[in-house]
Amino acid sequence: MSDDRRSAITIIALLGSVFSPYYARARARGAADPLMHCSMNVALYGPRADRWAFTERPRRAVLRSPRSLAIGPSLMEWSGGELRVAFDEITAPLPSRLSGAVRLRPAAPAPGAAGAPAEIALDGRGRHRWAPVAPIARAEVELTHPSLRFTGSAYLDTNAGDEPLERAFERWTWSRAVGADGIALTYDVRRRDGTRLLFGRAFDAGGGARDLPPLAPRPLGDTRWGLERHIAADPGSTPRLLRAYEDTPFYARSLASATFGGAPATVVHEALSLDRFTSPWVQFLLPFRMRRAA
Repeated sequence: MSDDRRSAITIIALLGSVFSPYYARARARGAADPLMHCSMNVALYGPRADRWAFTERPRRAVLRSPRSLAIGPSLMEWSGGELRVAFDEITAPLPSRLSGAVRLRPAAPAPGAAGAPAEIALDGRGRHRWAPVAPIARAEVELTHPSLRFTGSAYLDTNAGDEPLERAFERWTWSRAVGADGIALTYDVRRRDGTRLLFGRAFDAGGGARDLPPLAPRPLGDTRWGLERHIAADPGSTPRLLRAYEDTPFYARSLASATFGGAPATVVHEALSLDRFTSPWVQFLLPFRMRRAA
């Protein structure tokens, strides 16, 4: 997100695209190869317009090494202590070019170096795992299509799983609260077995990490699709929606302001409903935003 909060970009590399309708259909027919369903999802939220690219590609379009990942025309690689991303994608539903480069530099030691667990199990069996790789970082963004440049705060994490998300979870919310002294990451996970995970961890610029006591989620307001949004914030406080980045039937990404730990914070928030995702009408709509390359 740019320092003036007018622009933001999200880039997600997916090996076995968890939200792919094509992958879901393949799994319904039996065992499916996750590498036949890979994507470099790029979402740009600009000062004048937003753009979205999510093209699924097969195994032959994927190249992997210990320090790099290429999916079609887009590449992620670690080099010189920073993550470099170069992408050249086609947007959906209206086709246009979305291309450029991002350089992400961690601004604090890796969480594992500070003694924090490298991975957190989101379910009760350890089949779904999340790890913050660079919870505090800076990014330089330079786009050629459209022409746009900005610098700002950044974040990098990873998720891994051994089964479809909808098998283990009903819904979850995730947030990253950025304050003057560091950031706080939270999860509120509702599992299929009826249990719930409320997780929070704070990171400071020196690499320190500490677990946070659970906070009762505060309402942020429903989306246009009726998706509930709740955000971890101080009791009695009133979070405020600043911008809706994504507003879809099953997923929302938002920018909000909230009080966290007694101090003001800018929060990137995500809400996901797996019950909505698996509904037939949502599966019907997904291909309009997710292209499938031959």
